[in-house]
Amino acid sequence: MEQAPRYWFAAKRYGWGWGLPLSWEGWVVYAIWFAAFLVATPFLGFRVHPVEHGAIVVGMVAVLIGICYWKGEPPRWRWGN
Repeated sequence: MEQAPRYWFAAKRYGWGWGLPLSWEGWVVYAIWFAAFLVATPFLGFRVHPVEHGAIVVGMVAVLIGICYWKGEPPRWRWGN
């Protein structure tokens, strides 16, 4: 018998996307992403290179969304329940 997949991220109750993690692996992903963001931000030089800063931030967010899509509940629009 096939087991149901073990998701790291719960789908949001309202809207599209993911909310808080369901497992410790999800919390580790969030913690590493947040720490990398905090460490990288002072070195990005927003005032000197705003385009590069924006590209790196967009890339980091894309990686986080990719991990959530891969290990989270399937996304769809939700109206509650």
